[in-house]
Amino acid sequence: MRHNKTHKKELPDKLYFKIGEVGEITGLPSYVLRFWESEFSKINPSRTPSGQRLYRKSDIDLILKIKHLLYEKKFTIQGAREYLTSIYKKKGGTLSTEVVDEIRSELEQIRNLLRKADETT
Repeated sequence: MRHNKTHKKELPDKLYFKIGEVGEITGLPSYVLRFWESEFSKINPSRTPSGQRLYRKSDIDLILKIKHLLYEKKFTIQGAREYLTSIYKKKGGTLSTEVVDEIRSELEQIRNLLRKADETT
């Protein structure tokens, strides 16, 4: 597994990532990702009908922040959770520009898919 820093710009341009892909991007094993999901409520991947986790870019960004806090800053899990909660409250609980941009991008991709579907029918 890679243990280098990955920036959002290096992520493939797609909406969802499977747990194995997230592991490759973050350098974390799948069991750690599943455990963090139980410890950090903000990590909440979508699920396919078969139960497979589908992570968004914002989930990966959060996982990388958590990894930085735990591995580099030496926070405890509780400390990282409290730190992230305080950051969220300071922002007033509003959506960040990054999240709005990601939602906009997803909606544009959906619109394009619908247009292509209309063209073929």
